[in-house]
Amino acid sequence: MKRITRFFDQIAASIHFFKTHRLKRNYRRALLFFAILLPVCVVAIIAGQRLHQPTPSSSKAAIALSTTKKKQQRHKATSHKTKVHTAPKNIDWTAPSEKQAYPDLTQHPNITLDVNLKKQRVFIKEGDKTLYTMYASTGIDDSTSRGDFAIQDERGYEFFNPNEQMGAHYYTSFYLHGTYLFHTVPTDVGGQYIKNEAAKLGKEPGSHGCVRLSIADAKWIFEHVPTGTPGTPVKIH
Repeated sequence: MKRITRFFDQIAASIHFFKTHRLKRNYRRALLFFAILLPVCVVAIIAGQRLHQPTPSSSKAAIALSTTKKKQQRHKATSHKTKVHTAPKNIDWTAPSEKQAYPDLTQHPNITLDVNLKKQRVFIKEGDKTLYTMYASTGIDDSTSRGDFAIQDERGYEFFNPNEQMGAHYYTSFYLHGTYLFHTVPTDVGGQYIKNEAAKLGKEPGSHGCVRLSIADAKWIFEHVPTGTPGTPVKIH
């Protein structure tokens, strides 16, 4: 403010000088014009600089805003991290899939065997409630038929398919009377379980259309799931 007052005093002094001194009229007008214009320009520059200087409060606000934006960016980066899906645990293909007991079918007579091809699981359900979950390995190249089926009469302790050079134990038919089966992980020509095929259980398809199960799970279906009329429902999707 003092600088602006000083400039206006200089303007007044210049005007007084040009009025009191005898100069040619044209020179006097030109010098008077520059004497007025130059201080005005300087005043405008100083005023502009003062307008662009941030006040302490505005600087603090800018810093706070910058800090908030950084925190928001870190939060977004954290929230968009890809979830890591761990591989399935090692599965004991000789044992029951769960530690709990198999369902008592005298208490749950209206079960459905729900085969989920994507999850490689067989869910023992009563209505919408899942009573038990079994690890499975279904048909490669989408060879397990989808749809609604039922447990059929054909079942037995073992079989061997010479075309595939594989067999299995505890088989139970659910489609085309002995063609599509629930059964154990596969056996070789000598009746020994094929370990590299058994390792696919619960992880990936491996059969030619049947539903492979652990030895214990296949035995439970073979021994407990009834045929009847129309038979225990089997849903594959």
